[in-house]
Amino acid sequence: MDTLTPAERSARMALVRGKDTKPELQVRRLVHGMGYRYRLHRRDLPGTPDLVFPGRSKVIFVHGCFWHRHLNCALARLPKTRGEFWLPKLTANAERDARNLRALRKLGWSVLTIWECQLGDIAKLAKKIRGFLDAQR
Repeated sequence: MDTLTPAERSARMALVRGKDTKPELQVRRLVHGMGYRYRLHRRDLPGTPDLVFPGRSKVIFVHGCFWHRHLNCALARLPKTRGEFWLPKLTANAERDARNLRALRKLGWSVLTIWECQLGDIAKLAKKIRGFLDAQR
């Protein structure tokens, strides 16, 4: 049963960050340590990508599995309460992500999405990032 008051729920939701999240910071440290340099959160690009590599025309998004509805991921489960609120909200997030992805590709950008659940295997993730960034368009 949901025992939070509206004020308590609002305070809790205010703590949810949109940028500089722990997964994003982890990816930024990894990419920087690999020798790549990037720009952060370019607001002039659709979706305000987390990492932008202008010279390569590539961007990386770091998505939380829950908030962005990572398919077939245990971290993307719906809450047991207030489904009428969460399902439309999370579905709209995923639809917005798809629109931003199409818009970026239309503008000539290559896009890599890193999911929160992929941070468990850093060696595999580093290989994926290097392959993405070093690939010729």
